Amino acid sequence: MTSLPYAGITGIDTHAHIFRQDLPMVPGRRYSPGYDATVEQYLAHLDGCNLSHGVLIQPSFLGTDNHYMVEALRRFPERLRGVAVVDARVSDAELDELAAVGVVGVRLNLIGKALADYAGSAWDNLFRRLAQRGWQVEIQRGFDDLVLIVPTILDSGVSVVIDHFGLPDAGVQLDDPQHDAFFALLGQAPVWIKLSAAYRSQSDLARAQAIEVRLREACGGVDRFLWGSDWPNTQFESQTRYDQQFALFEALLPNPEERRRVLVDNPATLFGFA
Repeated sequence: MTSLPYAGITGIDTHAHIFRQDLPMVPGRRYSPGYDATVEQYLAHLDGCNLSHGVLIQPSFLGTDNHYMVEALRRFPERLRGVAVVDARVSDAELDELAAVGVVGVRLNLIGKALADYAGSAWDNLFRRLAQRGWQVEIQRGFDDLVLIVPTILDSGVSVVIDHFGLPDAGVQLDDPQHDAFFALLGQAPVWIKLSAAYRSQSDLARAQAIEVRLREACGGVDRFLWGSDWPNTQFESQTRYDQQFALFEALLPNPEERRRVLVDNPATLFGFA
């Protein structure tokens, strides 16, 4: 694959969150921030690493109230895209309003949650409506559970993005045959994976490299890899910084052409940057 001519794009961070601590938060949340993470702070981090564009991911603790993210997308339409959290029965009008400001997908953060019936009529209808819009479904869940839900979602025609290396537990043996179903899943065309937040699976550089090698084998190369900073690294704020996450990515993919694909070509295609 040759590099696509995305003029003006030096790199796209595909996973970051913005919020204020005084915003209404959902009950039963796993985390409550004690600080603000603003779009201005985020753009400063992009600039510091010579990255031109970013993708804002609605934080799970804000639920389906996407207005703070939407405001940022309206302010910086050239630099930002968004991935929202919505109810399965969200109206077409609301999806159209989100699309108008640069939302290109919906997130399912399933950590600590019982899996829903994603083959049921409400979810299947949503996924098909997303597919008609060219959107994606982004999923955060441990990789052995992903095989239970992703094939059903793919049947709708929508693309699927898997967060954070697939969240392999620290003790997972990557060559264990019990995980073959997950890696086989990655061979399916519309499945993308984010090389992001290695710390969420307690992975240092060596472990992240081993995981990346196995993912590369499963995906047949790097053409469906993405990178995300996971800024502001909620719950791990004291353990890492934006520049450290970018440096880890550079160490993970030392080949400049592969880095360009993951930073520019792949996300520019998936998230609609031009």
